[in-house]
Amino acid sequence: MPYCKVLPAVTRVKPAHLFVRLRSTAAASTQRKELKTEDAPLDPSCAAVEKPCDVDLISRKAHAERRSISISIDFDNTREAYKSKDTLELLRSLLVFKLCSFDFLVDKNKQLMDLSKKVLGQRLFEKLMKMTFYGQFVAGEDQNAIKPLIEKNQAFGVGSVLDYSVEEDLTQEEAEKKEMDSCVSEAEKESHGMDHREKKYKAHRQFGDRRGGVISARTYFYADEAKCDHHMETFINCIKASAGSSVDGFSAIKMTALGRPQFLLQFSEVLVKWRRFFSLLAAHQGKEGMAILEQKLELEQLQDSLIKLGVGAKSDIENWFTGEKLGSSGTIDLLDWNSLINDTTKISNLLVVPNMESGHLEPLLSKFTDEEEKQMKRMLQRMDVLAKHAVENGVRLMVDAEQTYFQPAISRLALEMQRIFNREKPNIFNTYQCYLKEAYDNVSVDVELARREGWYFGAKLVRGAYMYQERSRAAEIGYEDPINPDYEATNRMYHKCLEYILEEINHNRMANVMVASHNEDTVKFTLEKMNEMSLSPTENKVYFGQLLGMCDQISFPLGQAGFPVYKYVPYGPVNEVIPYLSRRAQENRGFMKGSQKERSLLWKELKRRLFSRQLLYKPAY
Repeated sequence: MPYCKVLPAVTRVKPAHLFVRLRSTAAASTQRKELKTEDAPLDPSCAAVEKPCDVDLISRKAHAERRSISISIDFDNTREAYKSKDTLELLRSLLVFKLCSFDFLVDKNKQLMDLSKKVLGQRLFEKLMKMTFYGQFVAGEDQNAIKPLIEKNQAFGVGSVLDYSVEEDLTQEEAEKKEMDSCVSEAEKESHGMDHREKKYKAHRQFGDRRGGVISARTYFYADEAKCDHHMETFINCIKASAGSSVDGFSAIKMTALGRPQFLLQFSEVLVKWRRFFSLLAAHQGKEGMAILEQKLELEQLQDSLIKLGVGAKSDIENWFTGEKLGSSGTIDLLDWNSLINDTTKISNLLVVPNMESGHLEPLLSKFTDEEEKQMKRMLQRMDVLAKHAVENGVRLMVDAEQTYFQPAISRLALEMQRIFNREKPNIFNTYQCYLKEAYDNVSVDVELARREGWYFGAKLVRGAYMYQERSRAAEIGYEDPINPDYEATNRMYHKCLEYILEEINHNRMANVMVASHNEDTVKFTLEKMNEMSLSPTENKVYFGQLLGMCDQISFPLGQAGFPVYKYVPYGPVNEVIPYLSRRAQENRGFMKGSQKERSLLWKELKRRLFSRQLLYKPAY
């Protein structure tokens, strides 16, 4: 089940050029003990070597001075927060946020925009949109149009994560048909439900329209391979736009835009079943309930269990745990388990899973067509092309999170890109949704893999965009709800994951995190932890991210204080980003009803400008 070798296999590149095989648990433990004997190196280039770097007197002095600095930021200082905005922009923000507080306008916003287009005509409609919703939340129509806004934000300390936000305007019926056609293989159609698939990882027509209950993430539906190639070209243009308009920018991509989602469903199920199989074997050894990375299986017992379960021949199983691969410590953990992968050039060989009842390995599906095999390879090849373009253009690639039935595969593939392209610096970032019950396990396992293999870990932490859809689907289809029970539990999970990554940054400076949050308490929590750990903003290890048009009172004070902060910047033609704008209005309704602070700060700044005779204020940069 060779999923650790997916990318080199499909691109026909020799794996030795792309991957460093996992070290044994014992070797990894030895290295960590060595590094603990002295301070972790400050220079990232030193972090991957066995021997800690020497620190001269100058760097020691700089380190001591940095420890004495404690940065605090006043998020109520409206003069600093809105320094980049003229008065008309403030008035527009107030108008849009007020409109977003009316339920009728938000619920019917799509119909109202369509009606406005008919009544006003295309030209006046576009002008109206640019004066209101489009102007507030979208940077412009193309790469050239967005440059002035990006340059202005950058002048005030705020970078950009570019996101081409065009979507197809499909009916629900059209979306459902596309989803069912693209998520059901030929083998499934012929099996009539007699395969080994789990309900969670199968397409269901009632949830075929993945836009339902989603308000802050764009959605792609598979049409054909040519459309995926078109999406790839769009992402390449976005990467080039980011390189040409900002320094150290990001570009966002979605995996479901790059190939047939059937593969993501199937691969996710395989990954989950193999991890579940490891947990079953751990339970056999009395290690149930332990933290995932603390479950270390005794090799002799493990081999006996695998032989009894009929997973493989005795000679094969013994060979798995010999030589340089594994076994020097006498135990195996989850990451070692994931490395028990043989190279392959046929992707369908990946989709073999352990039967939890019989213990035998069984194919997930009875067969794959040649075209399905080619479609899977093309998806991975497109990812490889995008990663190479990002590195060549000095742009970091942000892989967005998606639904839980796609996410295990998306995260694994993003991780494989990190293993290849994050050797010298963090070029690829994966996204972790902290409303998931398993978020901390996912973060800690991936951080540990990066630590063992010596590459730069990159993460964006979000709370999550699919809660209502995920909860409804789990209840309707009949599997465990993957979402934390309430908002407070999600907050605790977010802070737990964030603190873990910050600790990793503090120890070896090879982890990187974007705190993508509009929650002021979370931002303050991050600043407090950075102060405690003496993590300087100038090290560019901790980033902050907010959506364009929202939470300027957080973004711009952070940027002006020297923190790397980024706006998620959508762009695209007016007509084609209407689905995005429609969801943004819905998100703002909840945001503005939950907190009046942003509107009150906008009013405060308007009053300040009025009384100080600065109503005609224009930002200078």
